[in-house]
Amino acid sequence: MDDVHPIGVFDSGVGGLSVLRALQAEMPWERFVYVADNGHAPYGERDDAHVLRRSHAIADYLIASHRIKALVVACNTATAAAIHTLRAAYTSLPIVGIEPALKPAAAASKTGMVGVMATRGTLNSEKFRALLTSLHGTATFVLQPCDGLADAIERSDQSRIAALCQQYTHAMGPFGNAAQAIDTLVLGCTHYAFVLDELIKCVGPAVGLLEGGAPVARHTKRLLASQAPAADIAVVLPSKAETAFYSTGDVQLLDQAVSRWMQTTSHTQALQVG
Repeated sequence: MDDVHPIGVFDSGVGGLSVLRALQAEMPWERFVYVADNGHAPYGERDDAHVLRRSHAIADYLIASHRIKALVVACNTATAAAIHTLRAAYTSLPIVGIEPALKPAAAASKTGMVGVMATRGTLNSEKFRALLTSLHGTATFVLQPCDGLADAIERSDQSRIAALCQQYTHAMGPFGNAAQAIDTLVLGCTHYAFVLDELIKCVGPAVGLLEGGAPVARHTKRLLASQAPAADIAVVLPSKAETAFYSTGDVQLLDQAVSRWMQTTSHTQALQVG
């Protein structure tokens, strides 16, 4: 695989930065192009047809304009709605999606009670329901749609973030190590990784929180390694290890999020796609 070409990453907004951060940590020599489709967000509160159209429009753009060598769908909702059709449309392109970490959560839980916070779109998707069915009997999963939380995180609205985290965790039931308490919480939206501190305040430090960025990064690295000569994988090109940021909405929101959560500066470019 040619190291000159970047890896494309997209999300409905800033949440996918949690996946990008993990990808950069796993493969610091790689170049990335990140697209925040916040002009058409939130995906999690839109219908599948909308998410499908946007996912294909962004993939078309990344392939045509940046000649990406792999695509990471850094959004649970987009993965659920579009990953199969993306793979069918771009058969020669490695495509990696993300899904809620239900299986590792079930394995980690001592009480057998697992909470799942996600967007309504993810929880209602056929892909998620199939995953849930496949794990029948391994744990009791308490599902909580979190309307508005991703949007609050997009806007860095701290008071709203705190209120919604409190509201949704309270609605799920008791947390902790007691019998019938939820001891493991799955973060089923990439945005939620950026409010871990707030969630820990709500559920307590004893509860395990699982998000999907690191597993996605490891899988992407393995996938690229399987398609490239070993000599190419070992080549590190610091001058090429850069990331380009694009937004279909407010570029300042993305720049601020990159500064806040990735401790670096970006110069996001405005983008019109589809």
